[in-house]
Amino acid sequence: MYLLNIIVQCNRMAVFITLIVVLLGCKGEKNNVSVLSKSAPNIVFVLVDDLRWDEFGLGGHNYIQTPNIDKLAEKAVVFKNAFATTPLCSPSRASFLTGKYAFAHGILDNTDRSILSHQLQTFPAKLQQEGYETAFIGKWHMGNDNTPRPGFNKWVALKGQGKAIDPEFNVDGSESHREGYVTDILTAYALEFINEKRNKPFLLYLSHKGLHPNLHQDASGMVTNIGEGGFVPAKRHKGKYKDAIFNRRPNAFITPQDKPALMREIDGLPKLGKATATKEEVIRSRAEMLMAIDEGLGEILGLLQSKKLDENTIVVFTGDHGYFYGEHGLNEERRLAYEESLRIPLIFRYPPLTEKGFEVDQMALNIDLAPTLLDFAGVKEDSLMDGRSLKPLIKGKEPYNWRTSFFMEYYSDKVWPRMVNMGYRGIRSTDLKYIQYTALEDMNELYDLKKDPYELNNIIDDPTYQDRLKEIKANLNSY
Repeated sequence: MYLLNIIVQCNRMAVFITLIVVLLGCKGEKNNVSVLSKSAPNIVFVLVDDLRWDEFGLGGHNYIQTPNIDKLAEKAVVFKNAFATTPLCSPSRASFLTGKYAFAHGILDNTDRSILSHQLQTFPAKLQQEGYETAFIGKWHMGNDNTPRPGFNKWVALKGQGKAIDPEFNVDGSESHREGYVTDILTAYALEFINEKRNKPFLLYLSHKGLHPNLHQDASGMVTNIGEGGFVPAKRHKGKYKDAIFNRRPNAFITPQDKPALMREIDGLPKLGKATATKEEVIRSRAEMLMAIDEGLGEILGLLQSKKLDENTIVVFTGDHGYFYGEHGLNEERRLAYEESLRIPLIFRYPPLTEKGFEVDQMALNIDLAPTLLDFAGVKEDSLMDGRSLKPLIKGKEPYNWRTSFFMEYYSDKVWPRMVNMGYRGIRSTDLKYIQYTALEDMNELYDLKKDPYELNNIIDDPTYQDRLKEIKANLNSY
């Protein structure tokens, strides 16, 4: 009997302790959600594939019509000097998510990095841990595996590159096939997520298929087939710009004379020049593809306004890297370290701070977005992040000791023949750019961007720059 009483008392104590733990846990969760719901902003992150920094109306494109992107920019911070530290899809996407350089997160190229991409420490995962409801919708593009990654309550992912028409998705772990145009379908998923009832802030990470052509890649990353005619606009936009001519930059169609790496004779490849440059029909098709993205952005902004969410929602609009429109005779070889490939558009709207709209000249990088959004959410950033919070610049302040240079890198792959052995490391400062090829001897490049913004004069051997070059090399060796 005595033993039975002890057991009963112990059971009662265990139940009591369990109840206290549960109540404390619930209280903590409630407080966490309550604090976030009152003070932390919602976040809508829109990533466009291969979008040049000047490829929208207010960005400088001479004929494209992007009223919703332009409207967003008018009441936002527009970063005039924003860059991708690795100008290639998979590494850049991982950098946005982690706040780290490619050498730090390990997604070095566009080959199948599926396993590693499941292990990335991402800012959406940190926000989810703090009480955010998170969604990934679109093109993951770190391997062909489109199964759910950690950190997302909602998961809608295209398989690999995805298809423009009638795409296939993994939706929360189940395979799904949808009929229609991919951009419209992604927008519909995004609107559905925003419309859900919730008592906590949300993060929507919308990663578009456009402006990318329909390509098929095998597990190694090799392009083995081009389907559906390359760049595919929505039917309603096809032919919209059929007679338009793009205003090319002064370095377009020019055959390189001082870039040994580009001047190499490679079997089967013509000399770079006007014949190898991006065709007008490609530029037109890309502009027509962007129109559906612009329309979708307008729908998202309209829904946020109608639900009275817009005043406390951050909207980020950006691209993963640039694209060549014939500069130096180049087209799809966008992996290179020239401005047209490195530069990205970056628009950041948060009404409490950006309602008047303004431009920022300081350098912003794709690795800065993760720490920035964590900062605005009141969440402590990962100490291993390489980026810096842009919040002071968004608040209109000029932080002490802001960067005047950044590290850039690319790891050679076999997708495009001209890019074989063209891996590089380099430094891009406010006035100079140094490109050091890692597998090519005596082919490095140096440009004075103040005097030569179009990078037409390689001054690597100019004696007047040797002291600066020595400093840059020392800086490069610190990475």
